Amino acid sequence: MKKMSIAVASKNPAKISAVEDCLAELAVPCEITAVETDSAVSAQPFSIKETRQGAVNRAFSAIEGGYDFAVGLEGGVYELDGTMYVCNWGALATSTGKLYTAGGAQIPLPEEIAVEVRNGQELGPVMDAYANEAGIRQYKGAIGILTDGLIHRGEMFAHIVKMLIGQYRLGSG
Repeated sequence: MKKMSIAVASKNPAKISAVEDCLAELAVPCEITAVETDSAVSAQPFSIKETRQGAVNRAFSAIEGGYDFAVGLEGGVYELDGTMYVCNWGALATSTGKLYTAGGAQIPLPEEIAVEVRNGQELGPVMDAYANEAGIRQYKGAIGILTDGLIHRGEMFAHIVKMLIGQYRLGSG
């Protein structure tokens, strides 16, 4: 099997490790390159639709580098019945123009965090203050704090990457 050239549309370590770990587990021969991309959505996506669009935009931006496929991953928030939830989306764009998308874990935010996000703060810095830590979005993520360390951001995104790769394999690339 030919070694594939794959872009991760981010320099975020949690997103990169999600793709690396998934492809290693699946024994996909590949070279992975982290590519800084702009989501072209709000710094803090505030709906499922906007979060998904950020992942799609990242994947399409990265695929322009001539890769076999590119993976874009995006985290955001949305409101449902007065409760704010974290949501996560992924997109895989191929060099032939195909697009695959998948959503992941969702968990409610404590109201004290949701208030800050509603007031215009990004979730990452709010989570840093809430947990009295720095760089939460780079590793454990909000999901790591809100699940008492049982799931970290890379694991959550790896689940999405598996769904994307499964669709890609089923669709023959």
